Order: sequence, then C-alpha cells, then structure tokens
Amino acid sequence: MYAVALAPDAELRPLDPWQAEEFLAHIDRAREGIDPFIPFAARNTDLESARATLQGYADRQAQDTGRIYGIWLDGTLVGGVMFVRFDAAAGNCEIGVWSEPAGQGRGLVTAAVRRLLAYAFEERGMYRAEWWSSTRNERSRAVAQRLGMTLDGTLRQYYPHNGVRHDKEIWSMLASEWPDAPRS
Repeated sequence: MYAVALAPDAELRPLDPWQAEEFLAHIDRAREGIDPFIPFAARNTDLESARATLQGYADRQAQDTGRIYGIWLDGTLVGGVMFVRFDAAAGNCEIGVWSEPAGQGRGLVTAAVRRLLAYAFEERGMYRAEWWSSTRNERSRAVAQRLGMTLDGTLRQYYPHNGVRHDKEIWSMLASEWPDAPRS
C-alpha cells in the first residue's frame, strides 16, 4: 500500500526508518494523549529509539509479519496505524492506532483503519482482524464500534503500564463480516 487519500487534506502512507526525526517530533506532540494507554510513546524518546521502532516495523514488513503507516494532515505527521501482528498463514492480524490532538476528531484514524481492513481482507485474504484496546481508552473503543467490530471480551488486568494494570478489550471483525461493515 502506497499513499492513499483519507480526505482532501490528509493521506495515509508508509512510515519508514528515514523518517525517524519526523516520527519523533510527532510522538513528542502525541505523548501526553497516548502514554496513559500504550507503552508506544514511552519507548520512543530520542532519535535512536524512534529509528529503531521504524526499523523494527520495516523488518517486520520484509518478513510479512507487520507494518506501520503514518497519517499526514496538510503535510504534517499527526497519527498512524499499524499491523501490530500480521500472520498470513493463520489468517489473523491485529491493528493498532495512535494520534496527536491535531489528527483527532476528523475521522482520519477510522478511515485509515478501514484501509488496513480492506487490504487485510480483500488483498491478503485474512480471516480475522483484531483490535486490542485499554478499557480506559474511549476514543479507541469508538473507532472499533464505528467500524462494526464485535467485542469478543475483556482480559482483566492484562498488562502493567505506568504502574497500573490495564484491562484490555479485544474487538474483532471476520472476513465474512467485512462487506457488511458500516461505511461512513
């Protein structure tokens, strides 16, 4: 997947290691909003760690096990989506997202996830797409609901982050449900 328009002023495109400086600046702007829910922000605090994160996803892309994409609004990186896990043999994937305030409230994350779901189901023949989210992250839950995903269940006190054990909701969509997914 290459650059894809999400709105007249926004696009989704691959996020690569050479973009580490731009990625780090974006994570610095997003950190306060995403750090309460996911350790992603805490792992990207300097140019070396940002480059390592993007290189890790580039390596996963080469192995067909994951991929990371950025969301640009008016030429500025404001968020992203990724295949956290991508298991073509089993037909399962997990999608994750994040955004800074400038990228919120415009439907860009939902549109970007819809593109990843289309790729997973229509191009790659995946069977199941998952969405894991902290129960405290209402924005994330809203995206899963807008896409027509089903709440499979909650893993109570599943992971520790910032000194708190978080419950994780697991949402999913099956390939057979994809054509009937609500469109906005």
